[in-house]
Amino acid sequence: MKSKLGRSLLASALLALAAAASAGLPAVNVKQAAALQSSGALLLDVREADEYAQGHAPGSTLIPLGQLAQRLKEIAPFKNQRVVLICRSGRRSAQATALLETAGFSAASNIEGGMLAWQQAGLPVLTGAASR
Repeated sequence: MKSKLGRSLLASALLALAAAASAGLPAVNVKQAAALQSSGALLLDVREADEYAQGHAPGSTLIPLGQLAQRLKEIAPFKNQRVVLICRSGRRSAQATALLETAGFSAASNIEGGMLAWQQAGLPVLTGAASR
């Protein structure tokens, strides 16, 4: 029980730090993000599963913002590689970008405008649940 509470407090603290640090973070537009993904960057979607199922970028990985701090091990291989983060509009992904930077990820960038901008740009969108 103590361990679970400790992890919860740590996650809350990381999210608070991330929110405070989100101003002035590196950002890319959707076209740059698509190009980065094509060249091997991790495209990380931080929305909730139901939002993701309604429409997401092909090849994206779903880790909701509320779970990100506890699931950093899953994306650890990208700690020194490019990670681009997306949500609906860019607000949650900005928080996630800050969280990753705080956790030592060296090349995390927020996608400006999120999935709204992605769709508006005519980039491909898939529907359906995440594979994991």
